[in-house]
Amino acid sequence: MFKKAAFLLAVAALAVTICKCNKKKKNLPLIGEKAPEFRAKTTLGEINFPQDYAGSWVILFSHPADFTPVCTTEFMVFQSMKKEFEEINTKLIGLSVDSLSSHNAWLKTIEEKIEYNGIRNEKITFPLIDDLSGRVAGKYGMIQPHADDTKTVRAVFIVDPEGIIRAILYYPLTNGRNMQEIKRLVIALQATDKFKIATPANWNPGEDIILPPPSTEAEIKDRLALQSDDVRCSDWFICFKRLPNEELMAEIKAKNDRF
Repeated sequence: MFKKAAFLLAVAALAVTICKCNKKKKNLPLIGEKAPEFRAKTTLGEINFPQDYAGSWVILFSHPADFTPVCTTEFMVFQSMKKEFEEINTKLIGLSVDSLSSHNAWLKTIEEKIEYNGIRNEKITFPLIDDLSGRVAGKYGMIQPHADDTKTVRAVFIVDPEGIIRAILYYPLTNGRNMQEIKRLVIALQATDKFKIATPANWNPGEDIILPPPSTEAEIKDRLALQSDDVRCSDWFICFKRLPNEELMAEIKAKNDRF
């Protein structure tokens, strides 16, 4: 009887330990999952994410802190490209573990005093989230203790019009992001959705895309018979097709207009 009671107590203690460990462990959002929901105050008012952005692509990105040099250059470049992102139905949302008062003071300084790479007097017109508690940053794994205990790394989440995470990029605190690459990736994802294709290494809009590989013997024969001025196959599993930039952007615009 005593042995049985001791065994049951040991099992119960183990269960409590496992439960505590599971509570401490955070599951970070992954590609293909729904973007974690949150309500937050921003420099442009309160947002309810991703519901408020349904029908648009979103670049949700974090920066380590206000009044830091690398972050300042990133915000200036993002703002200078805001219209380009809007043309591909994409909105920007920034975040750091700073207060609204800090955000507003920093953004005013950027507008009034900072010049970078020919960009000056840049008024930031996309929302910057107040996340002083780190609540939103925690949902998205933006604080990584081996990089810094309190500052967010340079995370980028590309979220599609259905609120699904389509791409995740992480940069260290010391190195700024390439916004042209982020824009290129959004266009590549939109091209994939519209044309059901893939994009090769170093692809840029207007260059050849990759047709999905065939999965049956009959499809292999059909694929090899596709050789033409527009399609070239190096072998049965790798075929490239022309996709002129004008056609690509017209189709992407038409698809985005339906949202």
